[in-house]
Amino acid sequence: MSAADAGRPYVLHGWHLSYFSGKTRAYLRYKGVPFVDRDVDAYTLLWKVPRKTGATVMPVVVTPEGEWLQDSKHITDVLERRFPQSPVKPATPRQRIAAQLLEAWADEWWIPPAMHYRWSYPENYALFERDAGHALLPGFPWFLKKRLAAYVARKLRGYLPSVGVVPEQHALMERWTENTLDALERHFAALPYLFGTKPSVADFALLGPLYGHLGRDPMPKRELVGRRPHLKDWIARMNAPRPGSGEFLPGDTIPPTLRPLLDAVFKEFYPMVAAIRDELHRALPALPPGRRRLPRALGRIGFPMGDGTFRRQAMPYTLWMMQRVLDDYRSLDPGERASVDAWLAGLGAPAAMRFDIGVRLVRVGLSVALEPAPQQ
Repeated sequence: MSAADAGRPYVLHGWHLSYFSGKTRAYLRYKGVPFVDRDVDAYTLLWKVPRKTGATVMPVVVTPEGEWLQDSKHITDVLERRFPQSPVKPATPRQRIAAQLLEAWADEWWIPPAMHYRWSYPENYALFERDAGHALLPGFPWFLKKRLAAYVARKLRGYLPSVGVVPEQHALMERWTENTLDALERHFAALPYLFGTKPSVADFALLGPLYGHLGRDPMPKRELVGRRPHLKDWIARMNAPRPGSGEFLPGDTIPPTLRPLLDAVFKEFYPMVAAIRDELHRALPALPPGRRRLPRALGRIGFPMGDGTFRRQAMPYTLWMMQRVLDDYRSLDPGERASVDAWLAGLGAPAAMRFDIGVRLVRVGLSVALEPAPQQ
């Protein structure tokens, strides 16, 4: 970084409506990263961001050197190296793996419930229309803002069937969400964050759905978050953290109140990931010769959710998230791996870190690709 760059802030392009923008904004605040928070306007979203990152996506963080960082995981990886103080990934092995499993779960599993509670209840539309319209076309007449916001809303609602948000699954998602929020309410009655008195990568990931969707949209804000005061307080703490404050629990302790969430990871999320892997391997023979980039979505899969079976399209990107966790486990020394294995065995998931994806993946924008074979 040059002397001129050192005085410039980072720039966050995102919306408060956005699932992953809330996660990134809270992270920047906690790390004390100097940044400017900018709503994404139409020109930035539809022209600048795709040209700079290869995807029409938010959030994006622009560094003082002019690098455009896309994907909340990549943004965190880069900034943790630049701002190593008060790391958000625990250093001890059990907490480290637990936090990353919950991060992957929060990022990937929660998308259908978050989208359901936004788009299945019309009373939420006015907030989306207002916020999106003002962000996309600042200074323009209201009728143009409303028209563009409605176009974006139609595009987003078009994704609902692919992630399983269909009427016959609404009740299942709502039962699951109520039960999981009850578990979170019990946990946050005992601890301010998931692993102690400071937020972890899992806290930031969980803030995505619980702030941008459930914590702001009128229906879930009133019916879900508003009825759970400890969860509501956690959302407020996450959005206004004291930079660098707090500690993870000593002794590599995993709070017992996290057991329901970890059970959901192993009994629901892992079966989903396994189904995605199996669907990917069924699809590989049909890929054109030489093609390494995978489709964003594959065929439909089914897996447990609460007291039922949930069905949606398989998203290979989720496998890349799991690969990150497995790679970090393999980087631990033998004693640390043994500690993690013993903890997982106690949860009834002794083989969790031996999950075999069968291929190596690399992230490409919003998709993933097969990693090139190493040169002989």
